[in-house]
Amino acid sequence: MEQINCKICGNQTSIAFNAKVLRRYDVKYFKCSNCGYLFTETPYWLDEAYKNPINISDTGILTRNIYFSKIVSSIIYFCFDKSAKYLDYAGGYGIFTRLMRDIGFDFYWHDDYTTNLLARGFEKSESRYELLTAFEVFEHFDKPVDELEKMIKLSDSILFSTVILPREIPPKDWWYYGFEHGQHISFYAEKTLRTLAQKFEMNFYSFKNLFLISGKKLNPLKLKLIFILSHFGLNLYVKHRMKSLTETDSKKMLNHH
Repeated sequence: MEQINCKICGNQTSIAFNAKVLRRYDVKYFKCSNCGYLFTETPYWLDEAYKNPINISDTGILTRNIYFSKIVSSIIYFCFDKSAKYLDYAGGYGIFTRLMRDIGFDFYWHDDYTTNLLARGFEKSESRYELLTAFEVFEHFDKPVDELEKMIKLSDSILFSTVILPREIPPKDWWYYGFEHGQHISFYAEKTLRTLAQKFEMNFYSFKNLFLISGKKLNPLKLKLIFILSHFGLNLYVKHRMKSLTETDSKKMLNHH
């Protein structure tokens, strides 16, 4: 039986199942019994999977970005320096960066695989940021520890989303596996993410499918309350208190060109 060590905690794993990825590759999935991490064998099919970086079935891309902008604007306003610089990591087409700048936060964009369409002129230029956001990114990581290390060099606070394993090994019809597009290769239990944070001696905060790994010691109850109230209009208060950068950005870009 093939043995492979967990990429997060180093413990031994076992084969969870095999599945057809991109409708043609027979891929092994491994499970760590210690931290709960579920991951594929070395993903040799990624070049093919990323021919279209934003996969065709991601119809929730706009709804998701709008939703996260409401929550993140509230968290930043009440827990971080609202006038600092922020970075959306693996920021796709630049939707989130533009939304956050429209609210009034000095957000920048970075993505190695996708073209910046909506936040042009606001690409990453600093070496450190107050906080880094990474939505629907962690499930794409082949080496989560190395990737988190890269992110921590940019900021000591990482706010990210991923869908947590609903049970130890979900059935094969679980939508998040994404066998058809082949881009999802890492799946986490909450314990896995906590283990990842501990590896870097950082604090871990969790709210549903949104997580924060931070060097800062924050009040978990305050964070939970902000998260809940963001669903009931707290973000509107924040938006009212902030000054949108939409107009100043437009002038800046006109002068820039």
